[in-house]
Amino acid sequence: MKITLKPLHIFLLLLCAIALILLFTKFLTKEAATPKGIDSEATPDEEEYQAQRYAMAERARQQFDLKNTDVLRAVQTIPRHLFVPENLRDLAYSDAALPIGFGQTISAPYMAAWMTEELELQPGERVLEIGTGSGYQAAVLAELGYVEVYSVEIIPELAERAATILDELGYQGLHLRQSDGYFGWEEFAPFDAIIVTAAPDHLPAPLVQQLAEGGRMLIPIGPTGSYQTMWKFRKDGGQIKAYNLGGVVFVPLVSAGEPQPLKIPTPD
Repeated sequence: MKITLKPLHIFLLLLCAIALILLFTKFLTKEAATPKGIDSEATPDEEEYQAQRYAMAERARQQFDLKNTDVLRAVQTIPRHLFVPENLRDLAYSDAALPIGFGQTISAPYMAAWMTEELELQPGERVLEIGTGSGYQAAVLAELGYVEVYSVEIIPELAERAATILDELGYQGLHLRQSDGYFGWEEFAPFDAIIVTAAPDHLPAPLVQQLAEGGRMLIPIGPTGSYQTMWKFRKDGGQIKAYNLGGVVFVPLVSAGEPQPLKIPTPD
């Protein structure tokens, strides 16, 4: 039996085909824009969080003159509200540090972005974070997609919680360890970059020793309960060069070991 399609039928079939193509294209675009481990079906709350993330990243770019597009993309992508206690999620995208228990905090989002940018990370480099805490800073580093991330946390409960959240979000490539971060992670040293997210009152010798030639370290140093100084150190020809980046406020670095202080070099 021969079937003859009328022009109207052909037109309707073409409309259906176009609608299917548009629907499929929209689905693919949505999937591509979804962060690792996040359900692609966004709820209204998740859409609001996403809008807040973009606004937060834009504020950080404008107010703190951030220029690294990879870092800005990372903070736009990562659901920071999942790294804070549920009763504080309404404040997750505010420009403030928030308590996460055990006397520790999750750093303000602009601080995580700024410190990451100051590390000047390059593809293939190995970076060590001292103080995993909530896991948010480790996620920012991992979201860059081109560095190998190691992170150490001394408080067992925080280390376990951060590992769970990071795994649920799809960051399985991270190297996490529960131990005293003051002494770094000698097994995998040297590191091209070290980022310290709590403040000792001196420069720890073990971290300097584990910094690779040409490596950079960001670390707040100063007394507990007061302002500290954010220092950037660079190892050049075996010598440490110091750069004062200004005043900050961080929780104290928790350590159970015997301090091994180094004198801070005269700033360049």
